[in-house]
Amino acid sequence: MTVGTEIKNAVNAADQDAQYDERAKRLLGNKIILAHILVKTIDEFRGMNPKDVVSYIEGEPFISVVPVEPGLTNAEEEENGQRIVGMNTENAEINEGLVRFDIIFYVRMKDGVSQVIVNLEAQKDEPTSYHILNRAVFYVSRLVSTQKERDFVKTNYNDIKRVFSIWVCMNMDENSMAYVHLAKDDLIGSYQWKGGLDLLNIVLIGIAGELPAHDDKYELHRLLSTLLSMELSVDEKLGIIEKEYSIPVDDKIREDVSTMCNLSQGIRETATDNAIADVIINMYENQFTFDQIAVATKKSVKEVKAIIEKREPVLV
Repeated sequence: MTVGTEIKNAVNAADQDAQYDERAKRLLGNKIILAHILVKTIDEFRGMNPKDVVSYIEGEPFISVVPVEPGLTNAEEEENGQRIVGMNTENAEINEGLVRFDIIFYVRMKDGVSQVIVNLEAQKDEPTSYHILNRAVFYVSRLVSTQKERDFVKTNYNDIKRVFSIWVCMNMDENSMAYVHLAKDDLIGSYQWKGGLDLLNIVLIGIAGELPAHDDKYELHRLLSTLLSMELSVDEKLGIIEKEYSIPVDDKIREDVSTMCNLSQGIRETATDNAIADVIINMYENQFTFDQIAVATKKSVKEVKAIIEKREPVLV
């Protein structure tokens, strides 16, 4: 395979992955899906009907547009002579190298006054280059620190909003859910220090490869596994979403699910083709004949020769 072909295949594969990721975020960013996640991760909404929780999600969730980097999360502008600070969603296409929150949104609590900030992150699997909990700690810390001058001003630290960073990791060894939060241990005395131990909250959700049964324990896992699966068909996904979770399948959900399934099929086919090509090259380098390779890989001799010619190094 020539260098140009390798680069083209790598770009195509990366593009397919990127498109799949973007569709997955859009699907997870649907308010009814977010509501299902909230009732399983935030105590105040536990036990509620997700349809009733939708109304507590304020505005439209920001999807892949708010930078994580210090100094870039907030944007400032002036309105009627006053400085207005909000989430930075400008020039996303110019700063493509920036790391961005997958999904971020505000949720109004049932008291009608207080708010929490929720960040949802989706991972294909548990990262190997760093510990995911460390990254989650960084994200949840950013969600707090960027509130200054946006959600609270000067030293009004009592106005800090609670934050939740929820991480969904696919292809794990088992279905799991962990809640990480602040705790106070009294080492000397028992003085009641004032402040909120509930300000920082991390939820780690592990999704195993196999679709779990639909029961209360794994209700959220089954929904997320269905939405993000690369194996289920469009009809299978929509059937589970609509029949088991009573989620109305509108055109937006149908389009995102359909596109994800098409992309996942392309990703699987690319992976399979690359694996077969590797086997052919390995057999060729070990002195197997074209006929033997063709029989073993269920390819024609012509196809085998074409793959070998593409993979042979260019002599200079």
